[in-house]
Amino acid sequence: MSAEQVSGLCEQLVKAVTVIMDPASTQRYRLEALKFCEEFKEKCPICVPCGLKLAEKTQTAIVRHFGLQILEHVVKYRWNNMPRLEKVYLKNNVMGLISSGTQSILEEESHIKDVLSRIVVEMIKREWPQHWPDMLKELDTLSKQGETQTELVMFILLRLAEDVVTFQTLPTQRRRDIQQTLTQNMEKIFSFLLTALQQNVNKYRLMVGAPQEQEALTTPQKTDLAQEPKAQANCRVGIAALNTLAGYIDWVALSHITADNCKLLEMLCLLLNEPELQVGAAECLLIAVSRKGKLEDRKPLMVLFGDVAMHCILSAAQTADGEGLVEKHYVFLKRLCQVLCALGSQLCALLGSDCNVETPANFGKYLESFLAFTTHPSQFLRSSTQITWGALFRHEVLSRDPLLLAVVPKYLRASMTNLVKVGFPSKADSPSCEYSRFDFDSDEDFNAFFNSFRAQQGEVMRMACRLDPLTGFQMAGEWLKYQLTAPVDTGPTNSKTGEGLCSIFSPSFVQWDAMTFFSESVISQMFRTMDKDEIPVNDGINLLQLVLNFETKDPLILSCVLTNVSALFPFVTYRPEYLPQVLSKLFASVTFEVVEESKAPRTRAVKNVRRHACSSIIKMCRDYPQLVLPNFEMLYNHVKQLLSNELLLTQMEKCALMEALVLISNQFKDYERQKAFLEELMAPVAGLWLSPEMQRVLSDPEAFISYVGADNKIADPVVEDPSGLNRSRISFCVYTILGVVKRARWPAATEEAKAGGFFLGYLPSGTPMYRNPCTEQVLKLFDNLLALIRTHNNLYMPEMVARLGDTFAKALDMLEVEKNAILGLPQPLLELYDSPVYKTVLERMQGFFCTLYDNCFHILGNAGPSMQQDFYTVEGLATQLLSSAFNNLNNIPDYRLRPMLRVFVKPLVLSCPAEYYETLVCPMLGPLFTYLHMRLSQKWQVINQRSMLCEDDAADDNPESQEMLEEQLVRLLTREVMDLATVCCVSKKGVEQNTTAAVDGDDDEAMATEVTPPANAELTELGKCLMKQEDVCTAVLITAYTSLSWKDTLSCQRTTTQLCWPLLKQVLPGNLLPDAVSWFFTSVLKGLQVHGQHDGCMAALVHLAFQIYEALRPRYGELKAVMEQIPDIQLDSLEQFDSKLLNPTLQKVADKRRKDHFKRLISGCIGKPIGEQFRKEVHIRNLPSLFKKVKPSLETDVLENEDGEGFSVLFEP
Repeated sequence: MSAEQVSGLCEQLVKAVTVIMDPASTQRYRLEALKFCEEFKEKCPICVPCGLKLAEKTQTAIVRHFGLQILEHVVKYRWNNMPRLEKVYLKNNVMGLISSGTQSILEEESHIKDVLSRIVVEMIKREWPQHWPDMLKELDTLSKQGETQTELVMFILLRLAEDVVTFQTLPTQRRRDIQQTLTQNMEKIFSFLLTALQQNVNKYRLMVGAPQEQEALTTPQKTDLAQEPKAQANCRVGIAALNTLAGYIDWVALSHITADNCKLLEMLCLLLNEPELQVGAAECLLIAVSRKGKLEDRKPLMVLFGDVAMHCILSAAQTADGEGLVEKHYVFLKRLCQVLCALGSQLCALLGSDCNVETPANFGKYLESFLAFTTHPSQFLRSSTQITWGALFRHEVLSRDPLLLAVVPKYLRASMTNLVKVGFPSKADSPSCEYSRFDFDSDEDFNAFFNSFRAQQGEVMRMACRLDPLTGFQMAGEWLKYQLTAPVDTGPTNSKTGEGLCSIFSPSFVQWDAMTFFSESVISQMFRTMDKDEIPVNDGINLLQLVLNFETKDPLILSCVLTNVSALFPFVTYRPEYLPQVLSKLFASVTFEVVEESKAPRTRAVKNVRRHACSSIIKMCRDYPQLVLPNFEMLYNHVKQLLSNELLLTQMEKCALMEALVLISNQFKDYERQKAFLEELMAPVAGLWLSPEMQRVLSDPEAFISYVGADNKIADPVVEDPSGLNRSRISFCVYTILGVVKRARWPAATEEAKAGGFFLGYLPSGTPMYRNPCTEQVLKLFDNLLALIRTHNNLYMPEMVARLGDTFAKALDMLEVEKNAILGLPQPLLELYDSPVYKTVLERMQGFFCTLYDNCFHILGNAGPSMQQDFYTVEGLATQLLSSAFNNLNNIPDYRLRPMLRVFVKPLVLSCPAEYYETLVCPMLGPLFTYLHMRLSQKWQVINQRSMLCEDDAADDNPESQEMLEEQLVRLLTREVMDLATVCCVSKKGVEQNTTAAVDGDDDEAMATEVTPPANAELTELGKCLMKQEDVCTAVLITAYTSLSWKDTLSCQRTTTQLCWPLLKQVLPGNLLPDAVSWFFTSVLKGLQVHGQHDGCMAALVHLAFQIYEALRPRYGELKAVMEQIPDIQLDSLEQFDSKLLNPTLQKVADKRRKDHFKRLISGCIGKPIGEQFRKEVHIRNLPSLFKKVKPSLETDVLENEDGEGFSVLFEP
C-alpha cells in the first residue's frame, strides 16, 4: 500500500462526497457517487489509512466526517478480522485525533465530535476491560490537555452509558462485563465528572464576573474580550458534564449521588441560578429525585427540602418566570415543576414508612412554591402539578398535617380559575394563550388536553374536599350565586343558534361551565364524606331554589343550570316538598326551544338541553325512586300531556320520559299492578305496531323503503321531508320497546319479589326464576320486530339498494361522524354546538337507519337479561333469530355487523342460563362462527393482496381514505369477533390478569416481554358445550389460529394470550389428525412472522408455540418436520432440545431456560421491523470471562489471540 495509492483514492472519495452533498448534482451522478463510496467502505483493503487521511484537520468538515464514518464502519464490521497490529494502529490514531486532530471546542462541528466519540465507544465495546485495561486512564490523561479533549471524553462516557445501559445494544456477556467494570470504577468516574464540572463552572464564573451580577452574561463587553471564548469553552464543558451526568444518575448506585453529604445535589441546586447551565442542572436533579429503589437509600434525597436547596429552586423559578415568556426559560420552568413533583412523590413514599423521616421543616414553603406552579398562566404547568396534589391529599400522614389542611382552600380557589377553559392557541383572550402556542399544535389538540386535565382536577378536588368538605361547598355556593346574577357576556363569537346567545367560547358560558363542574365535584363529595346530621341542608335548599327560579333562553347556560339542579338534588331527600318544583323545571326544559313554533332544524345545543333534561329525569327516577314514587301520578300526567302532541317531542325524548315512568313503576313491587300499568303505557305502541299496514311495511323491503320515503327524489333536501312522520312512528315503537325491556324489572330482594308475585321457583341449577311484568306486552310485538330486522338486513341486497331514490342513494352508508370516529379524526370544535343536528334529509335518513338498526339489536341483547326463561323458551327462537338477524349477512357491511355482535350476540350469550345452551346458543353460534371465519379470511386476503400490489396505483374511485376506513373496519370487526369467541369460551378469571395490554390502539406494546397466559385460563361451561359440537369447535379453533397472522397486533395479542391454548387443550385428549396438529403449530409460526416485531405479541406467540410443541411433540413427530423448515434453524440444537423433551428420565431444565432454547430455535421465523430487515449485522465477540476465577491481575492475564500468539493486552498504554 503506497502513499500514492492512498492519495489517489482519497481524491476520488473527496470528489464523490462533494457530488453526494452538492444540491446541484443530478440524481444519476449522486447515485453513482453513493455506490462508489459504499463499495469502498465494504471492499477496500486500505480503508484505515484512507479514513485517517480524510479525517485530517486540513480537510473540509464534510470530508472529515466521511473519513471518520469510514473508520467507524471498519470498527463495527471488520474488527473481528483485523490483525492485532492494525487494531492498535487504528486505536492510537483515533486517540491522536482526540488529542490534536480536531479544531478547538468552540469551532469544531458537533457532528464531527459525535462521530469521533462513537468510534472510541465502538472500540471500547469490543475490547474493554480485558484487552484495554487502561482505557479510563487514557481518557483521563487526554482530558488534562484542555477543554476540547475534556468535552470529547464526556461524549465518550455518555455514549458508552447509553449503549450499554440505556439501549443495551450489545450481547449480554459483553454488556455485563462493561457494566460491572463501569460500576467498579464508578467512584473514579463520578469524581472525574464532578471535578470537571466544578473547575469549569468556577473558571466560567470568574471570567463572566458572576456570581454577583448576571449582567455580564447579557452584556459581554464587561468581560475582557480576549477572555470571552475561554469563558464559553468552560461553559461548554460544564454543559457536557451535566449531560453526561444525566446519562449515569439514572442507574448508578444511589450512594454515588448522595456521597459527600450530597455534594452533587448541592452543586446542581446552585447551578439552577446559572442561566447557561440551569436546564442541564434541572435535568440531572429531576433524574436524581425521580429515582426508585430501597426507601432507606432514598432518605438522603430529603436534603432537597433543606433551606439552601429550597432557596435555590424558588429563586431560580422566580427569576425564570420574571423574564416573561422566553422558550428557554419556559422549558426550564417545566423541568423545575417536574423536580418539585418528584420531590413530593419521594416525600409521600418516605413519610410514614419505617425510615424515620419527619415532615420537613420547609414543607410549608414547598407547598407555597408548588401552589405558585398551580396558579401559573401556563395550562401545561398547572396540569403537571395535579398528580402530586392528589398524592399529598391522599397521604395518611400528610393529609392530617395542619400546613396541608391550610392549603386546601387555596388549592380549591386555584381550581376555580383552572377549570375555566381558556388558553386556546389561536386566541388571545387570556395570558395562557401565549404559553399554549408553545405546547399545542392546534385548538383541537388543546381541547383534548384540557378535557383530560379537567377530569384529573375533578379527581383531585374530590380528594381535597374529603379533607375539608364544607369549604368546598361554601365556595361552590358563592360562585353559583355570582353566576346567577352576573350579566351574560356572549363575547365576539356569536352563536348561530340565535342572536345574543352564547357560543362555547363566550366568556359567560366558559365561566358557567367551570362553575358547574366545580359545584358538581364538591357537592357530590360532601354527601359522601359528611355525616347526615352535619350536611348544611338549609344552604343547599336555598341554592336549589335560586337555581330553580333562574330563567334563561340560552341553551348552553340552561344545560349548566340543569346539571346544577342534578348536583343539588340530594338535598331534596331531606325536603321532599321541593320535588314538584324540580320536576316542573325539568319538564319545562324537555320542550325547550329558542324560538317557539320555529320550523328551522334544531341545533345540537338545543337538542342537548332537551336530551339533558330527559336524562336528568331518568337519573332521578333511577337513583331516588322511593322519593319520586309518591309523585308518580303527577309525573304520569305530565308525560301523557307531552305525548298527546305527536310533534312536540322527538321519539327519543318521548321514550326517555316513558323509561322514567317504568323505573318508578318498578317500585310498585306488585306484579299485577305494574303489568297493568305497562299495558296501558304501551297500548298506543301496540296499536300502531300491530296494525295491518305496519305489518305489511315491516315484512316487505319494498313497502318499507317506500313507507320511510327512501325511494323519493327530493328537490329541496333541507326543508322537504314528506315521510318524516312515518319514520318517526317506527322509531317511536322501537324506542319504546327498548326502553321497557331495558328498565322493567322485578324487585331485587327475593322476599319482596315473592310477596309481589314475581317469583316463579328455581331452575335445576338452583338459580331463582322471576317473571318480568313487561314480558307479555313485549312478546306480543316480537314477531314484527324480527320481521323488521329481516327486512332491514334485506335492504342491503343489491336489487333493494337500486330502489333507493336519487336523493337517498347513500342512505345506508355510514354517518360522517362514525367515519371520523373510526379514522380518529378530531371534530371541529365550534361546529358541534352551533350546527343543526342533521343538515339535510339524507343525513336524517342515514341517522334513522343507523339508530333503527342499533336499537333493534339492543332490544334483542336486552331481552335475555330482562325476560329470562320466558324469552329463551320462545318456540324455535334459534331458527327465528337465524332467519332474521343473521339473514343476508353477505351483503351487510362491516360497520353494521360490528354493533350486531357487540350489542346483541354477546349479551344474549352471556346472560343465557346453561339449560338453554343446547337448544339456543349452539345452534346459533355454530353457523355464525363458520360464516364469520369465512368472511374475515376473505377480507384479510384482500387487504394482504392490496398491500402486495400497493406499488400499482389503485383506481381513483377508491381513494386512500376509503381504503384506510375499510381496513380499519376489518380490524375492528376482527377484534369484535375474537372478543366474542373469548367471552363465549374462556372463563373470566383467566382473562383478567391479562388485560394489561392496551385497551385499544396498536401502539401500546409496553407489555413485559415474558408474557405468559395465566395457567388457570379454563373453558367456561358454554365453551365446553360449544367444543363438543364438531362444526362450532372447528370454526372457533380455525378462526382463532388463522387470526394470528392477520395484521392486527391487538387482536393477535389478545387471542394468543386468552383463547388459543385453552381451546386447543380442550381437544387434545381426542385423536387430532397429524395434519391438523402441524397446521396449528404452523399458524403460530406464521403469526410470529407477521407480528414478531412487536415485543408483546412476540412473547405471547413464542410462549404459545412452546406450549404446543412441548405438549404435542411426544405424540406427533410431524412437528419436528415443521421445525426443520424454519429458516436458519440449527439442526443439532433441535436434536438436543428434542432428546431432552422426549426422554422423561432426564432431569427437567428450568422452564425459562427451555423456553429460551426454544426461542433461539425458532428465531428464523420471528418477523423483524422493516428498519432492521435489511440492516447489516454487527457482530461483537465475547471476551474471556472476567469473573470465572480470581486471576493475579488483568495486566498479566495471558490471552490467546486468533493466531495463537500469547500477548498480555491488546492496547498497551
